[in-house]
Amino acid sequence: MIIAALPPDQRHRLAPLLEAYAAEMRDTLAGSRPASGAAAAALLAADARTEVLAATEGADILAFAIVFDLPEAVFARRCGALDDLFVRADRRGKGIARAMIGALVALGRERGWSHLRWIVPEADHGAIALYERIAERADWRSYVIRLDREASL
Repeated sequence: MIIAALPPDQRHRLAPLLEAYAAEMRDTLAGSRPASGAAAAALLAADARTEVLAATEGADILAFAIVFDLPEAVFARRCGALDDLFVRADRRGKGIARAMIGALVALGRERGWSHLRWIVPEADHGAIALYERIAERADWRSYVIRLDREASL
């Protein structure tokens, strides 16, 4: 398995995984209308600020992580914000998510990030079990103002 940046011109390859990710999130995001995998992949390809890591075996993408390198005002440094992490259902339980986070931690150390942060839905029990083992709980709560309720529940 190789974990590497997925350049914008290759992000169309994420469409099937993005579709599967949206399907899994439908229970958590009840009432929302996630975009198609192709539309999501096109958005990721078009946004220069978005970084995507992919875990691959040959031509197969097993997992992806979407991360942003952001300014962190409190420490006057930069930090990493992991927005999404998804592992194909048939490849879970094999350490891929842990390896993806390890790759992000290495990237953050290279860049001098003060920290890597992420949020997950409360109902995401499988991922939470891993995160409880490898990370500390943050001191913050997450809140949201839904500007388009159907698109962001």
